[in-house]
Amino acid sequence: MKRVLFSLWIMAVIIAFTGIASAQANPRETVKLALKGGAVSVEYGRPSLKGRSAQQLLGQLGQGEVWRLGADKSTTFTTGADLVFGTLTVPKGEYSLFARKEAGGWKLVFNKQHGQWGTEHDAKQDLGSTPLTESKGAKSEEMVTIKLAKEGDGGSITIQWGDQLLSASFKAK
Repeated sequence: MKRVLFSLWIMAVIIAFTGIASAQANPRETVKLALKGGAVSVEYGRPSLKGRSAQQLLGQLGQGEVWRLGADKSTTFTTGADLVFGTLTVPKGEYSLFARKEAGGWKLVFNKQHGQWGTEHDAKQDLGSTPLTESKGAKSEEMVTIKLAKEGDGGSITIQWGDQLLSASFKAK
């Protein structure tokens, strides 16, 4: 009898943890862009609004705090070419992306660590940051959506959640 009860208890624990893990997992997506000198890609988790607003969720961040631009594992930005975002040069390599909320808006932060859990941001490892342009999307996106688009010698990155749209342009060096 003890073995049966113990076996049932073990099965209940496994089912509970499996349910929790699958409930917390968000789908992952990778977007890519081909440039002269190398490709650019972003791999990220896609949380859903689930009836909430992005402004409500992101509005909880204080000035100087970062958002991991997705969910779960950190958002990974990979470039096979040196890129220039405004005054920031991003050498070819792999980085974690974050968005930092500041008094005047948002900045896109490139962090030299990658592969860590998304909430593990070590500011000492920041390569640098560049301003993001904030606007409203033409339609609302239920899940975080990151896009890369070709523009002249470079491209642009856009991050949208709900109707909040953040973007930055870059050039291949």
